[in-house]
Amino acid sequence: MTPTIGVFDSGFGGLTVLRALIERLPQARFAFLGDTARLPYGSKSRRTIARYAAQSAQFLVREQGAEFLVIACNTASALALDAIQDAVPVPVLGVIEPGASAARAASRTGDVLVIATEATVHSHAYSAACGAQGLRALEKACPLLVPLVEEGWTDHPVTAEVIQIYLAELNADAALAGLNPDTLLLGCTHYPLLRPLIERNLPAGMRVIDSAEAAAEAAVRFFGAKIDAGCPIPLAGSGQALSAPVAERVGENPAHPTEIRCFATDSVEKFERLGSRFLGRPVGKVELVDLGG
Repeated sequence: MTPTIGVFDSGFGGLTVLRALIERLPQARFAFLGDTARLPYGSKSRRTIARYAAQSAQFLVREQGAEFLVIACNTASALALDAIQDAVPVPVLGVIEPGASAARAASRTGDVLVIATEATVHSHAYSAACGAQGLRALEKACPLLVPLVEEGWTDHPVTAEVIQIYLAELNADAALAGLNPDTLLLGCTHYPLLRPLIERNLPAGMRVIDSAEAAAEAAVRFFGAKIDAGCPIPLAGSGQALSAPVAERVGENPAHPTEIRCFATDSVEKFERLGSRFLGRPVGKVELVDLGG
């Protein structure tokens, strides 16, 4: 039986996480929910974010039969992961801890730069997660990048100039703090679409960690370990492995292609229009759901 993996975001940026999951679990079944009626989460209180996120998680588990959840939302991962874990009886994985772990594996100096939204930076979740890994992290909010991505300006001169300014400021702050950063962590699920522009403005040799990719890698390890500890079988596109029964369930059989259902709480037309940019394929018909107030 193929497992259902639920993926949740306050919008549709988390489709970059879903894209990375599909690359590693190509024949799994996925249910993605974007709580577009109540975004942005960053302007809400922690209590409200926890309530919204728990409702979304419960929809994926109770209504869609999700056996595992990936919280593809940095704000919800930072402020509501415990509440989500308490709300549903399935394994839950956020995006922040995997990103910090990947940064630890990549960094030689132990100094890491983080770019994210204002809400994520204000939570200092990445700083705390990196600190727990023995890293020194310097965070910077880049509020203009999300609207530029959603405008479709992912290879635009204006976007390139904005990125150049943000990274120049961040590197100057790092120098003032006496840091020697060799790794940049992308702390927003929109930012993978800007990776080529970002990499053009980094010092030679600086590594880039995509938190969406890191979360997908962690999901393969985490969910696989939760299901079975048998003989490992490699998965497509991943250096990780799942046990034999798990690999069978996620569909090594090509007769069972990837099944994706997308849901949104508002603006389904915008979701359908923009979602393919993040997913790298058509999102198909997006279903409208009402999760209440």
